[in-house]
Amino acid sequence: MSLIIKGMAPLLQVFDMPTSIRFYRDVLGFEVVSDAGGGDDTDWCLLRRDEVEVMLNTMYEKPDRPPAPDPTRAAAHGDTTLFIGSPDPEGAWRHLVDHGVLAEPPVAQGYGMTQVYLKDPDGYAICFQWPTDS
Repeated sequence: MSLIIKGMAPLLQVFDMPTSIRFYRDVLGFEVVSDAGGGDDTDWCLLRRDEVEVMLNTMYEKPDRPPAPDPTRAAAHGDTTLFIGSPDPEGAWRHLVDHGVLAEPPVAQGYGMTQVYLKDPDGYAICFQWPTDS
């Protein structure tokens, strides 16, 4: 019997759920397909765009949420990157910039990928990438 895998949805801990949902939904075009209730102020949600899924979960229960993110905890997000296939990295970059996102211009890497890097509101890195035309 073989192992069958049909997808993957990373779970990201976020500080401000409404801000994160607006980023993933309104800027990146994901749709909220399931949540724990409460609209944008939910404690958990599953977002999907085409075949890509990501789950967001609040770092703190509402009564325990500090007024600002813990910089040490947020710094740890720097070792997590979501790589998303995007056949038009230049177009992805223009879309991001048009939506006020600070994103690095596309770079053709020596290993054959053209990549656009940015950070989400919680400091998780996102890379839109596609094989570089030869």
